[in-house]
Amino acid sequence: MGDEISHSQFSDADFEAFRERLAAETELLGRWFEEGAFSADAPMCGLELEAWLIDRQARPASVNRDFLDAMGDPMVVPELAQFNVELNVQPQRLRGQALSRLRRQLDATWRESERVAAGIGGSRLMMIGILPSVRQQDLSLDNMSRLERYRALNEQVLRLREGKPIRLEIHGREHLSLVHEDVMLESATTSLQLHLKVEQRLAVRYYNAAQILSAPLVAAAANSPCLFGHQLWDETRIPLFEQAVEVGGFAGAARGPVRRVSFGTGYAKTSLFECFVENQQHFPVMLPMVYAGDERELRHLRLHNGTIWRWNRPLIGFDDDGTPHLRIEQRVMPAGPTVIDVVANAAFYYGLVEALVRADTPPESLLPFAAARDNFYAAARDGLEAQITWLDGRKGPAQGLLLDRLLPLARHGLELLEIDAGEREHYLSIVRQRVANACTGAAWQRAWLARHGPDMQGLTEAYYTRQRRGEPVHGWDC
Repeated sequence: MGDEISHSQFSDADFEAFRERLAAETELLGRWFEEGAFSADAPMCGLELEAWLIDRQARPASVNRDFLDAMGDPMVVPELAQFNVELNVQPQRLRGQALSRLRRQLDATWRESERVAAGIGGSRLMMIGILPSVRQQDLSLDNMSRLERYRALNEQVLRLREGKPIRLEIHGREHLSLVHEDVMLESATTSLQLHLKVEQRLAVRYYNAAQILSAPLVAAAANSPCLFGHQLWDETRIPLFEQAVEVGGFAGAARGPVRRVSFGTGYAKTSLFECFVENQQHFPVMLPMVYAGDERELRHLRLHNGTIWRWNRPLIGFDDDGTPHLRIEQRVMPAGPTVIDVVANAAFYYGLVEALVRADTPPESLLPFAAARDNFYAAARDGLEAQITWLDGRKGPAQGLLLDRLLPLARHGLELLEIDAGEREHYLSIVRQRVANACTGAAWQRAWLARHGPDMQGLTEAYYTRQRRGEPVHGWDC
């Protein structure tokens, strides 16, 4: 979905031509898996951070076109709404001081983005899962970014829904029920997306480990407790995104209709190729943009994959020399609260996933997929208080599991990656203090509201002020 398309109106012939190319590229990808054709230059890491532009009244500021023109940085790109942008960093080899290199890049881009935003009517930049002050009326097509791919996305989602509006129903600490006419609810969900380039021989292990780790990651990083003045889940972003683009797969498919935004249908068994076969067989084409050029670029397969939002998504990319590579995109964590929190979350994930992959016993053989999925939604709903079942079959609070078992496991994984000892301790200590203090971004927002009342603009300003100081969220006062 990152590439612009030339038009948003499609004919039946466009869909048929796209399906033919998708089938051919899926067959080619299958041969690559059989031949072991993927890059072994791994592990490498990278991240994408989605952010909000807000105005002087702490409301969404629909100025991303002017902002991006002024930035002139190809690593800062538009998102669905005119009040959202995405910041990227250059991929890093995951060893030594990789985490600090990520932090320096992200921090430099963030500071420059803040400077540029201030010059556009005093706009500001904010990283948070859901902006507390956003209103339903802000999420209108008038505020959609002026790109054909987003216009097409909206039209095709509504086509697949046979014109039915989006119905949002979230039961949390409070209950929110509403109807929305377009896909713009999705723009209220801003994420941290962690990328990990992996070797083919270990790709299944990494993918399954990423799924198992989704629950503890969400519990430790939750930062989206509010939507439209309602306190809902600790990570309300999860049900909001799933319902904002609620489109199923083919009704007659074996497991259908599966959802385009979901935790997935199961662990990978022998190859990540299984996910791309599922894409072709279970999901109607959404954006039938037909490209000329070399079939080996897999442009149709990659575009189709970009319209299926598994919380852990396999990706196909290419090295500089054209060799195809495999990446796992971990999508479960929200943006923010600060740059150092973001990098600490990345350190925690990269250490944990490496430790699980190197374990003698594959963790997916110990934890049923249904349990991993249930853990994920429990953690999104209840945060550190969620009851999570771990690999030994025992069930208990996420907070205790994180402190007693997962933080030491993450340290071990970072050691296996040969991350510098000082970096390991520095970034994991931030996660440890956050969890020990039970002060995630979500918990801090709830505490502020308990003390000051339901003032969502006031909450946004208070959050922004502390974010600007750069101190990790576990040290924030109310």
